[in-house]
Amino acid sequence: MDEPLRHVPVLASSVLAYLAVRPDGTYVDATFGGGGHSRSILERLRGGTLIALDADPQAQERARAIPDPSLHFVRANFRNLTSILAQCGVARVDGVLFDLGVSSMQLDDARRGFSMVKDAPLDMRMNQYAGRSAYDVLAHASERELADIFFDFGEERAARRVARAIVARRREGTLPKTTTDFASLVAGIVHKAGRRERIHPATRIFQALRIAVNEELDALHEGLSAAIDSLRVGGRVVAISFQSLEDRVVKHVLRGDERIDVLTKKPVTPSREEVAENPRARSAKLRAGERRAL
Repeated sequence: MDEPLRHVPVLASSVLAYLAVRPDGTYVDATFGGGGHSRSILERLRGGTLIALDADPQAQERARAIPDPSLHFVRANFRNLTSILAQCGVARVDGVLFDLGVSSMQLDDARRGFSMVKDAPLDMRMNQYAGRSAYDVLAHASERELADIFFDFGEERAARRVARAIVARRREGTLPKTTTDFASLVAGIVHKAGRRERIHPATRIFQALRIAVNEELDALHEGLSAAIDSLRVGGRVVAISFQSLEDRVVKHVLRGDERIDVLTKKPVTPSREEVAENPRARSAKLRAGERRAL
């Protein structure tokens, strides 16, 4: 297996600045991932608490490698934040962080099925032990359902043509079972001859399928709402998104909640220096809000 890239937390200094971490505060890292942001928060705590969440069992293993009594890891999806805090006996928190999308470790591990260029079974589940895989969706969803997924979650103009081709391959018994075979099928439909593509032709379809498999946008709505509910007055919610659909949800939830003062009129983006060090940061957008007294 390829050596994984060194995990570099995105917009780390901005995250700490907008969370305004208090040494004795209670914080939630709703997307532990590689633990980079959690480590930064823990370095600022003195008597405080960090509750870290992640649905990925591999993230739990990485959390065990952090010998800090302030860290409490829960293997769960952040959409269940309200019940998780209740189970932890926590009524109010000082800040919640969301670092959305697929982590570097998930992308680098070919077995997870997130990459278009590393051959693997079509899985794409954040938690490989629960729910439908990407292949299950392709094998059972109707043509219309597939077209809606590709258009709504991937903004792919060729959504209907891709859906039609998938159903045809299904009838023939030749539906692709691996990431590279599926990417090749999609590229053959989406790519326009003679045009140089800025991104891989299958990127939007892969994004859409991943979002559908993990119910990411519904989970984000629920997680953000639960986070705002849990904040004490003056507490903050910070969210980093990597694509327009996520950013739109974050923006609308923060602006649409009368309990929140939006701290970022425009999203915070990484500097050229950070992008040079960590190319995966290039599309990151950070938005933040503070719970006000009503």
